[in-house]
Parts: sequence; C-alpha cells; structure tokens
Amino acid sequence: MSGLTPEQAEAAEELQRLAEQIATHDRLYYQQEAPAISDAEYDELRRRNALLEARFPQLVREDSPSLRVGSTPAARFAPVEHGLPMLSIDNAFDDAALVEFEARVRRFLRLPEDEPVAFTAEPKIDGLSANLRYQRGRLVQAATRGDGRTGEDITDNIRTVGEIPQRLHGQGWPDEIEIRGEVYMRLDDFERMNAGEAQAGRRTYANARSGASGSLRQLDAEISRGRPLRFYAYAWGRASAPFAGTQWEALNRFRDWGFPVSELSDRVEGPEGMLAAYRAFEGARPTLGFEIDGVVFKVDRLDWQGRLGFVSRSPRWAIARKFPAQQAETLLEGIDIQVGRTGSLTPVARLRPVPVGGVVVKNATLHNADEIARLDVRVGDTVRLQRAGDVIPQVLGVVDADRPDRGEPYAFPSLCPCPLRTPVAKETRPSGVETVVRRCTGEFACPYQRLEHLIHFVSRRAFDVEGLGAKQLELFNAEGWVNEPADIFALPRNEAALAALRARDGFGETSIRNLLAGIEARRTISLERMLYALGVRHVGETTAVTLARGYGSWAAFRAAMDRLATGDEAAAAELDAMDQIGDAVVEALRSYFAEAHNRAAVDRLVAELDIQAAERPRADTAVAGKTVVFTGSLERMTRDEAKAQAESLGAKVASSVSKKTDLVVAGPGAGSKLKQAAELGLEVLSEDDWLTLVGG
Repeated sequence: MSGLTPEQAEAAEELQRLAEQIATHDRLYYQQEAPAISDAEYDELRRRNALLEARFPQLVREDSPSLRVGSTPAARFAPVEHGLPMLSIDNAFDDAALVEFEARVRRFLRLPEDEPVAFTAEPKIDGLSANLRYQRGRLVQAATRGDGRTGEDITDNIRTVGEIPQRLHGQGWPDEIEIRGEVYMRLDDFERMNAGEAQAGRRTYANARSGASGSLRQLDAEISRGRPLRFYAYAWGRASAPFAGTQWEALNRFRDWGFPVSELSDRVEGPEGMLAAYRAFEGARPTLGFEIDGVVFKVDRLDWQGRLGFVSRSPRWAIARKFPAQQAETLLEGIDIQVGRTGSLTPVARLRPVPVGGVVVKNATLHNADEIARLDVRVGDTVRLQRAGDVIPQVLGVVDADRPDRGEPYAFPSLCPCPLRTPVAKETRPSGVETVVRRCTGEFACPYQRLEHLIHFVSRRAFDVEGLGAKQLELFNAEGWVNEPADIFALPRNEAALAALRARDGFGETSIRNLLAGIEARRTISLERMLYALGVRHVGETTAVTLARGYGSWAAFRAAMDRLATGDEAAAAELDAMDQIGDAVVEALRSYFAEAHNRAAVDRLVAELDIQAAERPRADTAVAGKTVVFTGSLERMTRDEAKAQAESLGAKVASSVSKKTDLVVAGPGAGSKLKQAAELGLEVLSEDDWLTLVGG
C-alpha cells in the first residue's frame, strides 16, 4: 500500500478484511441459508466499514459492502434482473438515531417547522424478500433479492405459496407492476416442519428465517409446496403507471388486490409518533407468532420519497429501528472450538437448552480467546446470553462468578482440533499489530480451510481455471477428487473421477472437455500468479509481484523460503529489504514454509507446472520508478490491463492518492481520487495522455 500513512495503511487493510468477511457472510446468509454470525455481529461489521469509509473516503474499495446489497445469485437458479433495484434500508440502533432521521428528512426537504411529516410504521419481518412481477394482473415471474439488481428465478416455487394471488383482485392495478414482500414462516409451523424433517432424516433449519429461505429456494417446487410458507406485501418496484399518492394508500391497494398486508402497520406523525409505534411493536413482539427484528419507517408521501431519493445502497426516505437483543440465563456445560474456512478458531459455548425469543438456544458464540478471558467464563457457570434474530447468540457475562466451587479458568488450545493437530498462531496485521484472531497453521492440509484455499487458488487473479469455480470445487472436494491444488492438474489422469463426473447430471462431454482444456491451459503460469495463488496470509497481488521480481524464479524463491523457514536471519533480512515487504509478510511466509505438509503440497503442485520466470522491472521507460494511480472508468483497456502495462514498464501501481504519487490517470467518473490529486498538485493524465506517454 505504497504512499499511505501507517494509519491509512491499517485502515485499508481493515477495509479489505471487512469486505472479505461481509462477502462471506452474505454468501452464507443469502445463498446457503447457513449464517455463521448473529444479526448484531453482522450489523457491527457493516457499521465499522461505514465508519472507516467516512473517515477515509479515498480508501473506498470497488468491492465495498456499502456499494452492494445482498449476495450474488446462486448459479443453480436462472438470473432475473429486477425492473428497479431492491435496495436495503439503513438501521437506527437507538431512539436518538430515529429522531435524527426525522430531522434529516426535514432538512433535506426544507420543510417549515409547522409542516407535519407522516410515516408508515411497518414490521421488519425476518424472512426472504421476493419480487413478484405481474402483467395485466397475472403473476408471470418471481425472484429473490439477490444482489439487489439481479435475483434468482423462483417463479414455480412462489406459485406454491397460497397467500400470493396468481391473478390480482379488484381493479386499478397497472398493466405491469412488481410487488415486493417477505416470505416467512410462523414459529409454530416452523417447529412442526423441522420436527418432521428431523424424523425423516432430512435437513433441519436453525431458525424460521433460514427455514423459509431454504424452503422457497428448492430446485423441486413440489418440496416448496409442502412447506408452511406465508407472505406479506410491503413495497413495489417498477410500475407502468402510478397507482397511489402515499405509502399508506399503496398498502391498502395491495389489500384490495388480494395480498396479505400486516395488520400491525400504522401511519404516524413526527418523532413522537415513530417512538410510540416502536414501543407498541416491541410490546407486541412476543405474542406475534412470527419473527420480527424491528420496525421500518417510511416517509408516507410518495412525492417526498421521490425528492429524497437514494444514497449508495439505501433510500433516504426509510429507516429500520432494530430491536435490542433478547436475553436469558442458563448453564454453560462446555466450550467447543470451531475452525472456520480461513483457519480462524472460534470458541462456542455449549449451553443447557433455553428458550430465547421463540427459539431454543443450545450454543452461543464466545468470539475469541480474549473475550473468554475478559468475561472469565468457565464451564459450570450460569451465564446471561442474548439473541436478536441470531443463529449463534452471544454470551454477555457470568451470573454466579462469586460461587466457591467455580472451575479453573479456560485454557485456549495451542493446537488446532483438526486431524493435523498443527500449532495455533495469533494473527498479525501487515502493520505489525497482533489481532485477537487465532488461526490453524495447517493451510491447504487443514480440512476446515481446504475448500476456501482451493477457491482462492482458481480465482480470477490467481490460476483462473476456466470452468472451475466454487460450485465445481465444492463437488470435487466433497467427492474426494480435489483435496489440494495438485489434484486439479492430476484430474485429467483420474479416470475414476472423470467416469463418475460423466454420469452426473449437468456434466456433459463438452463441459468436461472444456474443463480439462482449461486445466491444461494453466499448467504454464507466471511466477507472480503462482505466489498469489498459494494463499499465504498477507501476500496479495502487489506483494506477489514484488516477491516475483525480487527473486526472479521459482527455484530462487523456494530456496530462500527454505532458508527462512529454518530461521536464517540473512534470508529474513533479504526479504525485509524488498519494497513494501514488512515483518507481517516475513512471518507469514516463514510460518507457511515451516510446515512440512505445506511444503509437500507445494512440491506436488510444482511438479505439475511450468512456472515462468518473472520479468525484471524496466528502468528505460518514461514511467520507470514512478508511482501511478488509475481512477475512473478506462475506455480502451481494463483496469487490470492498465495495471499490468504500468508494472511491465517499471512503474508502481498504488490504490490510493498520496504525496508520493507521481501520476494520476483519470477516466470518466473519476471522483475523490481526482479531487485529492488536484489538492496535492499532482500531474493528472487522461487515458489517451497515458498511452501517448508509454508509447501506445
């Protein structure tokens, strides 16, 4: 991260970590119906990301969670583009935020003090959002939210939900309209369904939300038909003609057209009305029979909604006031360690089952070793826990810490519970700061990390094997065909695996032939791609290029790593002297190559490959040694092509503008980086200027 201050570098690193974490949790929540953290923890990740972006706007990433809604649609469903984006709604976590929202609306609309602002108050139902498209009154298509712009086609499944009209009732509906709402389950229906599924030996669900999502996203619509799914309408997308002047009128029109609309919904005025409605919803929540996790407030007048518009991924005219977590007390019977896909060790409290908010809780997250020490929780303690629509609730503290017969303090394991029993290491950031995260050092050999490493290995900027993505790797790994990268290149020789693959639906001879061709095409790989693909912690694209250019060949790199792994100080000093390589990278490489199973896996991989020597950076070009930042949309080449071109000419490519930047290449849509370049008096080039400078 050339040109950044230490504070900016740490912020950029945390923004990268947050983007990766949130993307992973979005995939688990929206695609797999298997969330791994609580709603509150997820909200905190997004809140931290927003705070960092507000403080360092020049560090906003292209893959920022603030620019994204939901998750990419799963490949098993056909994609459906929404007529209008399905955006998310910002959260208010206390009364003050709700009052400020009303004041912000007033300021934006420049309303006089005596002008009342009315809002609809609607329950925030915990289910699966759906977009239903009607043409001339007939249901023609239905889709999930997906990433907000493109969802999954669930038309056949949605037709099995009895509360959704196949034809609109009454009159006054536009020729074409998208009706939006929430598919959910009542808690008693969910419990009966889960019990039946368990008795039949089939998959059960953690809560009613995941039950509704999993039931609706079945490839066989007949399975959906047998599930107790319900629906509430609350919004609309594209409409061919206006049909209401206010949100409240629109809800009543939905009722007239045959849709269920929550009877809890109300129309209120001002902050006092919103706060009173919130208290009423909070009081009614335990008796509803279905999960709600807050109240959504929307400016009632649609013309005002139009003037307020949108910001980033959310409308300015709506906000969700979340409920506080629900709490209970129970006995801590044990502490188990779960290993995540990136090797992180998470302690989980094993609890005497206790009902909290309509769900029987048996486990609760303890987050990390430092949190266990802070809470001083021990096996046998009575603990207080909370749940706010969570799958794994959190422990808040110990109730009976003063009892005389308490057990010994918990000792966090120093070895991973995976079959390798490899050492557990504290994660260190590139800035040198230790984090609270402890990770298994098993890397590819650790079964908990294997799949995530394989997905990274074939990613676009690593080996980029055509026809081999996450979906295929999940299958190949589950079948035991691909357990490490070398197995990918051994696949063309694995006759048993190929025969089994040919017998599977969805894998015709053409797709298998294309897959094998894609594998063969990647047997020759550049050194920097190889180094990035290994997935060593802290070795990103830029660091991989630096290492490749520093060592020149795989043989030289591997020899240096063998010396580094044995504690050779000269090897560490040689590595540390390279540009942008610090202690965290040195330690990450040392740990990686110190493990025998990592070295063995790498050796098996290298035996399958032709690794090309790195190009030495040129010193005879107009941009050699200069630091370049690309911003905006490039029209004659992609950002990756521009970066590769600059680096091949001896330039360094940075992601953010600073005093150390020499050139800024700005295309259409350049924003904060261009403004910052002007403030610093830096040289700014157009794309054409850049191509002229570097000779085309």
